[in-house]
Amino acid sequence: MTQPHSMFEPARAPREERRQRVLMCAPDDFDVRYVINPWMEHQIGRTARTLAREQWQTLRALVAKSAEVELVTPAAGLPDMVFTANAGFVLGSTAVVSRFRAEERRPEEPLFRAFFEARGFRVAAWPEHVPFEGAGDALIDRGADVVWCGHGMRSAEEAPAALERIVSRRVIGLRLIDPRFYHLDTCFCPLAGGWLMFYPPAFDAASRAAIEAIVPREKRIEIDEADAMRFACNAVDLDGGLALNDASPQLQRRLRAAGFAPVVTPLSEFMKAGGAAKCLTLKLSED
Repeated sequence: MTQPHSMFEPARAPREERRQRVLMCAPDDFDVRYVINPWMEHQIGRTARTLAREQWQTLRALVAKSAEVELVTPAAGLPDMVFTANAGFVLGSTAVVSRFRAEERRPEEPLFRAFFEARGFRVAAWPEHVPFEGAGDALIDRGADVVWCGHGMRSAEEAPAALERIVSRRVIGLRLIDPRFYHLDTCFCPLAGGWLMFYPPAFDAASRAAIEAIVPREKRIEIDEADAMRFACNAVDLDGGLALNDASPQLQRRLRAAGFAPVVTPLSEFMKAGGAAKCLTLKLSED
């Protein structure tokens, strides 16, 4: 079936075979009320709620041009529920609900479990003692038949092996070593056609070697610290386009040369909590 035209769609972009479904959560109760990552320091009570709503609505409208947006009902008292990438990990009809390391986010778990069950997903059992933060730390490669799983900050070192026992593909663990990049999706973005945008210093040497063993040099887009701090890797990729908080002109040119269409959508209020475009979305139709 022919897809509708998308503002994401560059001339050379690879097409997805079916329209994506993306989970989002309205920022009705979003704010910074505690500190569980370095971005939250000195930001308690400093978010502009009206601007946050406007930024979220802009991202939602942008995503809706290329995907069906589904919404989970926000709950009062859970300001980080807006970051639906942390709801869990989805592959096919299976969902793994996150096991949050931070006590402040654990009340989100039953709400996301109920959402997945209501949508007909098989919710896989997960070890109670193993922290795992969903698609914040588990990302599907778009070229190789592997799942990348970050650990060392939020998800436990045991998480990659536990995830591999559930999904029918190889899971490669990547150790995160920079607290600013506490989730894999803050510094690592697999793209269509086997491309990868990432910030190498966020990983230890063994993890960088693992990446280089899978992703060909010509398809590795290594970004600098300035773009990493803009959360350029925390991007939503749909129909060959990338919605992201910000990126330097140089990085945008590099992405266009690879056949992608970066679309800057400022998310300053969510950056105060350590999240951007990818954090605010979860793909529900992953094959």
